Amino acid sequence: MKRGPKPKELIKTKWSANLAYAIGLLATDGCIARHTTLIDLTSKDREQLVNFNYCIGLQLKITSKDSGYGPSRGLRVQIKNRIFYDFLVSIGFIPAKSKTMKEIKVPDQYFFDFLRGCFDGDGCFYSYWDPRWRSSFMFYTQFVSASPRFISWLRDKIYDDLGIWGHISGDGRGITEQLKYAKADSLKLLARMYSSPKVVCLSRKKLKISKALASIGLSVKHI
Repeated sequence: MKRGPKPKELIKTKWSANLAYAIGLLATDGCIARHTTLIDLTSKDREQLVNFNYCIGLQLKITSKDSGYGPSRGLRVQIKNRIFYDFLVSIGFIPAKSKTMKEIKVPDQYFFDFLRGCFDGDGCFYSYWDPRWRSSFMFYTQFVSASPRFISWLRDKIYDDLGIWGHISGDGRGITEQLKYAKADSLKLLARMYSSPKVVCLSRKKLKISKALASIGLSVKHI
């Protein structure tokens, strides 16, 4: 029986900080297809896709994603590659993962790079002055997922590493779970996620965090 050509390793699967970040993006904003080796990453931020390309060492074409209901609602990159697809499956990815994803097997030394990718994909940072308390500035770092098991794993893993226990709540619609960290715990978390000024990240989110912390006398060096 004649065999087809051996698949090429287009994306290096040796773990690194950049690969872990790219995996975090895929775990939140990406998906792998059924019955084919297609891998898709969708985002409204072009920078997100540029960062992904940089981290995997390829220049995948960034195209518009048509929602089927009118104008494009985002951008995407796609690739078909058997080796990288099988690698993703081996570390915990499954097709139609949004509600069923569990643990992703990321080496401990790269977990916070992975987490930064998850944050840039489906996380947010928000802050406000609490009118109930004088000079009380509140801020939260939040991760969102449609998979309860995945969000619980994130909380357990963060607790094991930092000793902080975030709060999980529903979104009120029964669609997603939200994992939140407030103030002191948030600062510990951000310090690990942004361990160096040179880490790959979504600049608008880092800028938002920096401005919020600056309003209470903390500088970007704290994250």
